[in-house]
Amino acid sequence: MMRIPVFPLLALALLLPAPIASASDAVPAPPALMLAERLAASDMAAIDPAVWWVSEKLDGVRATWDGKRLRLRSGAVVAAPAWFLAALPPVALDGELWMGRRSFDRLAALVRRNAPEDEAWRAVRYMLFDLPGAPEDFSGRVERMRRLAAAAGVPWLQAVAQTRVADRAELRRRFDDVLRGGGEGLMLHRADARWTPGRSAALLKLVPWLDDEARVLAHLPGKGRLHGLTGSLLVETADGRRFRLGSGLTDALRRKPPAVGSLVTYRYRELTPHGLPRFPRFLRVRELP
Repeated sequence: MMRIPVFPLLALALLLPAPIASASDAVPAPPALMLAERLAASDMAAIDPAVWWVSEKLDGVRATWDGKRLRLRSGAVVAAPAWFLAALPPVALDGELWMGRRSFDRLAALVRRNAPEDEAWRAVRYMLFDLPGAPEDFSGRVERMRRLAAAAGVPWLQAVAQTRVADRAELRRRFDDVLRGGGEGLMLHRADARWTPGRSAALLKLVPWLDDEARVLAHLPGKGRLHGLTGSLLVETADGRRFRLGSGLTDALRRKPPAVGSLVTYRYRELTPHGLPRFPRFLRVRELP
């Protein structure tokens, strides 16, 4: 059998281009985030609003910036246009990609794409609401976010409007105004709080309902009018509670339901004695690929 000299093979290997790794070969670890506790509107009397900064809870896609990459909560890199990223400062940022109230589905579809659609991204804003790892208390971080957004001088980088309220009556008025305008609720951040990763009582989400997240385990078949479609999703919460989630699914979602393994957000009124959500209703797919 003929023996092929080793040297020509090595030389040929050096001339060939190196294989290009796909994005799925190395998905970054999820970024550390400061997460909010939930505060029901009925519990508003339990807090002193004067020690909190108050902002609208934006219905967008949360994204962090590490100075080089814009990433989702899952760790996946967002395919944003180069001009959009070029305006972001070389410091760690946490914020919301946002296209306005009631625009989540349109935004999520845009963010899921593997290549940026330049013209569509002109309607997206990156709304800053924190500076991960920064040493200042939240009041200091609010001031620095305002300076960073002003220095960038572009309309797509903005600091979320943070205001103070004097008392519970003013907080209630602000809350009601946001809901009447189509907003989801308010975020409250203690003025003296330092940034810490994980769930924190220094950050509150004030909404008129309870909501949570669950992982999709299976698609359960529908009956009657829904024959041939998904009737409900079998989902599981982080602590292992399983239940069916069908209310709130549109016909389009029943034809093409959220993928098994995806994270979805649902709303509910209260928990049953068995710890299951009462009247759960599908809200949206929360975890983007």
